[in-house]
Amino acid sequence: MKVIGITGGIGSGKSIVCKVFELIGTPVYYADIRANWLTNNDLQLKKEIKELFGRQAYDENGMYNKKWIANQVFENPQLLQMINMLIHPRVFDDTQQWLRQHQNQSYVLREAAISNAAGKGNDLNKIIVVSCPLEIRIKRIKQRDPQRSIEQIHSIIAQQKSDDEFLNITDYQIINDDSELILPQILILHQKLSNGPIS
Repeated sequence: MKVIGITGGIGSGKSIVCKVFELIGTPVYYADIRANWLTNNDLQLKKEIKELFGRQAYDENGMYNKKWIANQVFENPQLLQMINMLIHPRVFDDTQQWLRQHQNQSYVLREAAISNAAGKGNDLNKIIVVSCPLEIRIKRIKQRDPQRSIEQIHSIIAQQKSDDEFLNITDYQIINDDSELILPQILILHQKLSNGPIS
């Protein structure tokens, strides 16, 4: 079974592309969504996060206080590294368990906002990057998240890989710029990934 990473900047349409892959029968592991689930449901992880940050790490309902945590680590790289060292191993274990459940597939997708090139510190066989011009991405984000200011949007984009950096790690590219249909691109890629070795 081939494990294919899929990534792209905020507003690129990565989630829509993943949903289309799911509709044609490809299992998709959503790393960021699973990380959020684990921070709320893995009792040992919750205990370790509280030990690191204190009780404010979770709200009065026992839910992970993501915004508060983000503020704590924003200008503290050491603290960010420490919480990543708690969460990332749990996500890795969760991923491995999920992969065992899909061994009969020719390939699966692992979606993540942050990814390295295939084989660079991961067990991915190839990387798909969903690409879109910056101005379209900003327009989509403003429509999707009207509460975000343009400064916040630019700040999020600045923390992610640049277009050139994404292209440097990609093995396959899906262009989602509203001028080219994504379904034919996905179907061609699906056929290539489903049939034997990949080049």
